[in-house]
Amino acid sequence: MSANSKEKMTAGEAVRSASAEQRLKELEIELPSPPEPFGTYAEAVQTGNLLFLTGMLPTDGRTAKFIGRVGAELDVEAGRAAARIAAMNALAVVREYLGSLDKVTRIVRLGVFVATSGDVRDQPKVADGASELLQDIFGKEKNPCRSVFGVASLPLGTPVELEIIFEVASSERLNVASL
Repeated sequence: MSANSKEKMTAGEAVRSASAEQRLKELEIELPSPPEPFGTYAEAVQTGNLLFLTGMLPTDGRTAKFIGRVGAELDVEAGRAAARIAAMNALAVVREYLGSLDKVTRIVRLGVFVATSGDVRDQPKVADGASELLQDIFGKEKNPCRSVFGVASLPLGTPVELEIIFEVASSERLNVASL
């Protein structure tokens, strides 16, 4: 997070009461276009008031923005940056599915898979790249529970993959066929 972002986030309670969409604007964060599936699956599935996202990767279009494993080809900071991009892709999918991030009532779970090499033990630091972005946008009170796993390999050779479950307002249930 940039010093400018920290300054805006600590500017007072007015920021904390802002909606997720307002926070994006205040932090000058522009979400990317939602990624397209790399196979035969749905990017988002809603059941009841839970919205499940498929594994989100640090991609731009159909191209991996980072390739490699933390502890080999990439350092922890590159892993954090990759986790942040994956989280931005996730938010882009949520916005496309729900129409607005303001319809999210809670982030229930964040699963972070980090491709590592050797005796890397900094997976939680890498995962913070995604966690901090989500907290900046939704606020600390909507922080999810989190699991972080070190793995040997991930799709497209990326260093990070996120799985996220959101709680959404129950009246916001959409027909997936209309997407």
